[in-house]
Amino acid sequence: MKTEKGFIPVMLTPFTDSGEIDYPALTRLTEVYLGAGAAGLFANCLSGEMFELTGEERIRAIRHVVKTVNGAVPVVATGTFGGPVAQQADFAKRVYDCGAEAVIGITGLLAGEHETDEVFNERVLQLFDLTPGIPMGFYECPVPYKRLLSASQVKQFVDTGRLVYHKDTCLDIEQVREKIAAGAGRTFGLYDAYMVHAVESLKAGSAGLSCIQGNFFPEMIAWLCKNYGNETLSHEVDLVQQFLVHNMDVMHHVYPVIAKYYLSKRGIGISTFTRRKVGEFTPTVKKEINSLYDRYRLLEREVKFENNGH
Repeated sequence: MKTEKGFIPVMLTPFTDSGEIDYPALTRLTEVYLGAGAAGLFANCLSGEMFELTGEERIRAIRHVVKTVNGAVPVVATGTFGGPVAQQADFAKRVYDCGAEAVIGITGLLAGEHETDEVFNERVLQLFDLTPGIPMGFYECPVPYKRLLSASQVKQFVDTGRLVYHKDTCLDIEQVREKIAAGAGRTFGLYDAYMVHAVESLKAGSAGLSCIQGNFFPEMIAWLCKNYGNETLSHEVDLVQQFLVHNMDVMHHVYPVIAKYYLSKRGIGISTFTRRKVGEFTPTVKKEINSLYDRYRLLEREVKFENNGH
């Protein structure tokens, strides 16, 4: 297992102002992630409004990302969208055929909110049986509801040799530690979404970070993955962790509209149009994001977020 940590962006889906997927903007956005030092990409995820895309749009967008990346880094992508397990398995196969390194399953779509872990486990094993040879991952997505995996479940699935990736959203560093331990010694990586304990998670052995903050300042998250344990940069690491904690709330309100607006301020060339209904982008919210932009520019003066490659 490699000790180097990686930043895996949860990719946005750019749309034109008329609501179609903007593929030239998707190319630019993919290149921004790579240029910032991303170690991989998570396409077709909640940040990318996956539930608002048609099946064919999901496939086309994943293919576009894989083609743009051109082997520079691995791409993972969501492949389960509800219905019978056989139906979910069929779509997972299509996603894998697009060139995804691993297909990600949404935990809340493999069992209902009131169904037991035993039911969930049975369906996961059924999904594995119906997708032979395909590396799989899980995402504790908050939609349609958040189903968290226990450490014992992680171990059960890792022991099959099929589970290689986990995007964790439990928000509890002790549970994160237990899940990391459950996958120890295997080809398995836990990527944490919760930036309040980002440094703690990296030090505990997570494979890296996969967070919405990477859709505002990807170079900072990549820098943190690279330097979290660098004693000569401990002051700078503390500054970054404090910045993430202090600015947590502002980045969740009217997201992903605000992330698209923030990127447009950076000159990426992306519309703020979203298909997902996330609230109104009011002048007050806009002012908050402008202030966030200014605070980040100040942080950049103290911490040099050098390009990490690509």
